[in-house]
Amino acid sequence: MVEVSRLTKHYGGFCAIQNVSFTAQRGEILGLLGPNGAGKTTTMRIITGFMPATEGTVNVDGFDVFKESHEVRRRTGYLPENPPLYNDMTVSSYLKFVGRIKGVSRKEISSALDGVLERCSLTEVADRLLGQLSKGYRQRVGLAQALIHNPAVLILDEPTLGLDPKQIIEIRSLIRELSGDRTVILSTHILPEVSQICNKVVIINEGRVAVEKNLQELTQGMTLEEVFLKYISKEVEEKGQGEEESLSL
Repeated sequence: MVEVSRLTKHYGGFCAIQNVSFTAQRGEILGLLGPNGAGKTTTMRIITGFMPATEGTVNVDGFDVFKESHEVRRRTGYLPENPPLYNDMTVSSYLKFVGRIKGVSRKEISSALDGVLERCSLTEVADRLLGQLSKGYRQRVGLAQALIHNPAVLILDEPTLGLDPKQIIEIRSLIRELSGDRTVILSTHILPEVSQICNKVVIINEGRVAVEKNLQELTQGMTLEEVFLKYISKEVEEKGQGEEESLSL
């Protein structure tokens, strides 16, 4: 469903990600795990077509994100770390607006709206202004706008960031329910997030993929925290060894 191959992104002289490759299948929840600044958000933005890559390819449901970006956007729902909400709009009017932009027809927009309001538990705040909502409800609206056009792929960047424990449990439960026939790629630096809702893990550090494995296979005899530290430390050690070799030359 999603195939990422040798993605590289340069910002001037800075390399944000290098040769990033992984796959995510239909019905799979893939956790893109890594420390802050590892390159997770850059990777997400490239997959969703919000940012071009310097090198590499991305295919979503058989469509190239760089050559057929319109088709990819039709099939992709994206929840960025900070959802793009308009505070002077009501929840319903905002979701209708987003739905029309994403190609939902006038005939279908009402049923699509009712569906995401119910699924994301927003019905009781449908007529409230976005600027008056709590962080938890704003995050739900962000998820609803990613779902309004019923995409085959969901890309979620730090979906529980800043939420209280009750809200975190609710959002995680909702993400599990949403997978089904969809492909979900979830970016986070929170280890319990991955262990509780993901079935595949990609650990990225300093712009490179350290490991890509099924969660069950990856954590045999180890906790996810131990696995994470192992691969992050390995990356650090390899970098250090490379620097020593360069100095010796």
